[in-house]
Amino acid sequence: MTDPLTAEVLRNALVVAAEEASIVVVRSAYSTFIVEGSDASAAVLDARGRLIAQSMATTLMNSMALRVALPELLADFPRDTMRPGEVYALNDAYRGGVHTNDLLVFRPVFAAAGDGDAPAYFTATMIHVSDLGGLSAGGMAPLATDIFLEGLQLPPVRLATERGLEPAVEAILKANSRTPDKVMGDVRALVAGTAVAAARMEALIAEYGVRGLAEGVADYLDHTEARTRAALAELPEGRFAAAYPIDDDGIDQDRAHHIRVAVTLGGRAAVLDFAGTDPQVPAAINASASQSLAAAVFAIRCFLDPAIPMNEGCLRAIDVRLPEGSLLNARSPYPCGGRYVPIYAAMEAVFQAMSDAVPERAIAASGILQPFSIAAVGAPYWIHLSYDFGGVGARRDLDGPDATGVHFGIGRNSVPQVEPVESRCPLIVESIETIQDSGGPGRRRGGLGSRTVYRFLADCHVTTRGDRLRLAPPGREGGLPGRLGGFYRRRLDGTVERLASKVNNVRFAAGEAFIVETTGGGGLGPPGERDREALLADLDAGRVSAGGAARDYG
Repeated sequence: MTDPLTAEVLRNALVVAAEEASIVVVRSAYSTFIVEGSDASAAVLDARGRLIAQSMATTLMNSMALRVALPELLADFPRDTMRPGEVYALNDAYRGGVHTNDLLVFRPVFAAAGDGDAPAYFTATMIHVSDLGGLSAGGMAPLATDIFLEGLQLPPVRLATERGLEPAVEAILKANSRTPDKVMGDVRALVAGTAVAAARMEALIAEYGVRGLAEGVADYLDHTEARTRAALAELPEGRFAAAYPIDDDGIDQDRAHHIRVAVTLGGRAAVLDFAGTDPQVPAAINASASQSLAAAVFAIRCFLDPAIPMNEGCLRAIDVRLPEGSLLNARSPYPCGGRYVPIYAAMEAVFQAMSDAVPERAIAASGILQPFSIAAVGAPYWIHLSYDFGGVGARRDLDGPDATGVHFGIGRNSVPQVEPVESRCPLIVESIETIQDSGGPGRRRGGLGSRTVYRFLADCHVTTRGDRLRLAPPGREGGLPGRLGGFYRRRLDGTVERLASKVNNVRFAAGEAFIVETTGGGGLGPPGERDREALLADLDAGRVSAGGAARDYG
């Protein structure tokens, strides 16, 4: 048994190894989205595929993908065939991946260097590389009807050896990208990140010994499991069910889809069963199993002690059941690129079920992130990938935060800043502001949505993949829904037209503007019960207008 002090030192050393890897990726990558948005993830796993540590900036979406994908990699490349210096990669959504542009990279770490030795650990990195083909630049294909329209699929492959990148794999990646130099710069950054983390792991093996490190990791995971089960034991026992709708699938504008969940609490464990969720569809609103697992785990953890580490120990206490062939566990050839839509609905369904279970921690529904891409209409290609966030739903004792989204996929810190975007792309960001009166009225007000205006200096293509733009996030307990956002085109004559929430390669002319408005969060409790001082503060800050105060709060 590792003593508590050593265990804590070891825990931090493992997290630092992953964190340093993610920093190296960000500092080495070529894509604007990575360099300026710091959207890179890294993790350390053991030979059994267990998640040991993740970088501080890593989203649960990405660490769950790395965790689910490693056993798939080992099925194709057994551990005893691996050699020091080798690096492997995949992006197969049906084998743990996310979608075609998210590249997962693994490096085996050996405890000894003798012939026949198998790796004891794996370091892993992951980013959304700039472009790997598909219907539109940057990996956005909101109208894809099968996986083949989303871009290059990469099964587990050996990406590099100690001599460098595999020439054949490099040639395939470059041949399938509109921005081959950026993609290969991103790939080399991913490989470099795994090397740094591997060096840190080798140092830990040298310091603690093979057995000592393994025992320390096992104790650490057991401790996390015990803390997770203790936190679950504090929740009321019972079965709590909820559902959440999806606006549309982009193909059929009049057909809604639903995610359903039953959360069962008891016995120091939680079961999240998504039976009854609608079946997969030939449209980009399906998700791979790794992404749905991440959504479910994130949502339940929001009702537990936030200090509990995120590793395999936590996962042992949470049983997530995802029906195969559903929107949350798609099978080939159904597309998975629009995974944000179903997994955020899954997260919201769990939130509402848990709000029924633990009403003192209730939260109303939120506006979610709205991804989009802006790209050149032809070579030489430039691409701006981004998203913006809606307002968070009101909480029991707090208003919802403005325009931050619920930080499941990524947080607002990953939105690239204006100046670097303007310096790399032919566009001007005219304005960024919150939208007055967009937060759902209630005793506690929902967070505001935002408005961003991009004016183009060259012709370009715009692709969008939004949701909660037709069905407003509802309030709870008498609170009102948030205000709907949307995507808009401002023409040269100043007229403004609304775009569908999911459009592909809409051509904008130079001088036209693209407007992104995000949806506000739902309110909680009757608006008439809102504290007068809080309402006056909203009026003073401009969050609520005089007309809105009269209309919504009387």
